[in-house]
Amino acid sequence: MKKSFTCYILMFLLLFQSITAIAGGWGLVSNPSGSNLGFSVTMLEHSPFPDFLIPGLFLLAVLGIGPAVIFYGLIRKPKFRLAEMINIYKNYHWSWTFSYYLGIVLVLWIDIQVYFLRETSILHLVYSVLGVLIIVVTHLPDTKKYYRIN
Repeated sequence: MKKSFTCYILMFLLLFQSITAIAGGWGLVSNPSGSNLGFSVTMLEHSPFPDFLIPGLFLLAVLGIGPAVIFYGLIRKPKFRLAEMINIYKNYHWSWTFSYYLGIVLVLWIDIQVYFLRETSILHLVYSVLGVLIIVVTHLPDTKKYYRIN
């Protein structure tokens, strides 16, 4: 079966998320003060974190490397035992399910940021919309059809 246009849209959204999160996460991990990205640790005064190291690691690993692995899965549809074990939608390839998971995690990540930072920026809107788009495109009929396991 040929990939639908919606599958390519989903792959593009995940690739965008991956590249930007790896860049931002690496920037925070390499300099936990956040100053190289124009941040100040005073932004974190209402959060449980003294600096940006832990948020940076989460951003890098979960929202950066994670979507890269999912992107690969969407392209190649490889078997991945651990991912298949926690795939709650057994009739769909694990990469389809993890795309859905990622969209939810991204929206929650932005919500938590806004809660702790007590301010918003245009990036919060952009990444909230990105998370919702990932969820919606994952559930479009053509996308679901391609990743359904027969």
